Amino acid sequence: MIKIAPSLLSANFVRLEEEINNIQKAGADIIHLDVMDGHFVPNLTFGLPIIKQIKDIAKIPIDVHLMVSNPDVYLETLGKWNIDYVSFHQEVENHIHRQLKVLQKYGVKAGVALNPATPVETIFPVITDLDFVLIMSVNPGFGGQSFIPLVYDKIEKLRKLADQVNPELEIEIDGGVNNINAPKLINKGANILVAGSYIFGSANYKKQIQSLRNK
Repeated sequence: MIKIAPSLLSANFVRLEEEINNIQKAGADIIHLDVMDGHFVPNLTFGLPIIKQIKDIAKIPIDVHLMVSNPDVYLETLGKWNIDYVSFHQEVENHIHRQLKVLQKYGVKAGVALNPATPVETIFPVITDLDFVLIMSVNPGFGGQSFIPLVYDKIEKLRKLADQVNPELEIEIDGGVNNINAPKLINKGANILVAGSYIFGSANYKKQIQSLRNK
């Protein structure tokens, strides 16, 4: 099943509850939240209080992507709140296995995120412990960036290994996703597509979501 996850990074923050309601009505499967700390990436976004409020009103799963230097500060809290998906970056975490277990003890789907230049092979040692992998197809920090095609090979490599040792592994793609590249991303093995400006930059959220899912 292909899941579409609109990224609230591109939503109108002044009308956030309305935007959430609109994407849910439009057929979104997941709400994607990019948490940025101004250190790991040069931007600031959602903090824990806003995440909690979004979780309280959401009717579909929440996906929290931690673009932060210290993900361990967030994990216990996100787990206790029953956030559905949580990922942190391989580039900042020295104890990946330990942090995955913190999330999974609460029933959270635990994932590792990879920047475009980070080889997918770096997470092969923990692939059997992962629920999903988030592959960045832009450099993290800002919405509206252009898609980086090198991720196609990364998806294919990851899917081939996962099919052998962890076939339930989900592969999520974030950055520059649109109706042009969505078919190839799905063909290579991705099943969660994060889209921000492609959806929120349109007057018809439902049409944009369907255009990603139906290709």
